[in-house]
Amino acid sequence: MDPLNQFTVTGEPKSPFITWFIDGLKKKFSQEGYAYSKEAVDNIRVVFNILDEEKPRPFRRKAQATFVVSIIEKNSVPDNTFESAYPYLIRSLSNHLMYILHHPDKTEIYFVTPEQGFYKIIYEPDAEESFFQNVYERLEPIASSQLVINNNFHDNLQKNLWNGNQKTKKMYTSGKRLDAMNLLPAPFPIDNYLTSRDMRQLKKLYGIGGLSYGNLSHREDENNFWMSASGVNKANLQVVGKDLLYITGFNSENNAMEISIPSNISPRRASVDAIEHWMIYREHENVGAIVHIHAWMDGIKATEINYPCGTIQLAETVAELIRKSEDPSRAIIGLKNHGLTITGRDLDDIFERIEGRVISQVPMSS
Repeated sequence: MDPLNQFTVTGEPKSPFITWFIDGLKKKFSQEGYAYSKEAVDNIRVVFNILDEEKPRPFRRKAQATFVVSIIEKNSVPDNTFESAYPYLIRSLSNHLMYILHHPDKTEIYFVTPEQGFYKIIYEPDAEESFFQNVYERLEPIASSQLVINNNFHDNLQKNLWNGNQKTKKMYTSGKRLDAMNLLPAPFPIDNYLTSRDMRQLKKLYGIGGLSYGNLSHREDENNFWMSASGVNKANLQVVGKDLLYITGFNSENNAMEISIPSNISPRRASVDAIEHWMIYREHENVGAIVHIHAWMDGIKATEINYPCGTIQLAETVAELIRKSEDPSRAIIGLKNHGLTITGRDLDDIFERIEGRVISQVPMSS
């Protein structure tokens, strides 16, 4: 059996509801062509990890392609559901969290992602079949998506670019503008919940870095572009190879971004959105800059599935929406439950179009 079509369950159910819920997930995924495995084989595709509230242990992946959905059940209603749920996602090193919340009169299942995606569905006892269909349709497209988070570094950056140029200076000032617009929200303080070992694994698995969300890039020439690195403070983009990376291509054979760096530096990883920016620049020669923010604007076209950042599927979906827009070089595309990707002739063009129109709260929907 191909492990990429297999799923498993780890952890022990501690309530009748969780036992019923896991049985329903097994049945639904099996009906849809996945094969249940009693053990987690090396390249298994999906893992449902039942968490213990006191000790939410992570499932230790053996392959990046493994998609982990952690599950936890709560019988008390918190003051802030997102702030209560998100630490369990991070502590368990999961791609997704299902946070089951029992109210006196209903049960809600919240879906939480590392990018702060947050939405819910309501369990209705008389609609069991449609309930599990709904859960499956929320999970399977993102569980089967393909991450591009590997980097191939080459210490061959031209020496005259080691200290940047006018385009990197423009990125520096644009990062300051994002900060002034309050569009660089700090992620949840994940280092408060993880050991240094778990932090390293989290960064390795899906590129979470910290400090501030969002990213920006600027075309250098026909084939290359500058982009903010993963996990850096976008309000202080200065050091080439650490804050700013020179992206030269995508290697489809080993699923990695190609990056040129100075020979005298130990680089940071590229933003997980580099594959998306690369696709856009490659197709649209008039796109000179791209900004991604965790914010929203009214009246925009948006993706229908909340694919994780850094996946081929998200990049292709955004690229298609940009292709279909009236002017691909000046497009504003919504990423469902996540934020915006904005193209422009240059960075000034982007800011002139978004200032005063941005909504800081991203609308969440199932």
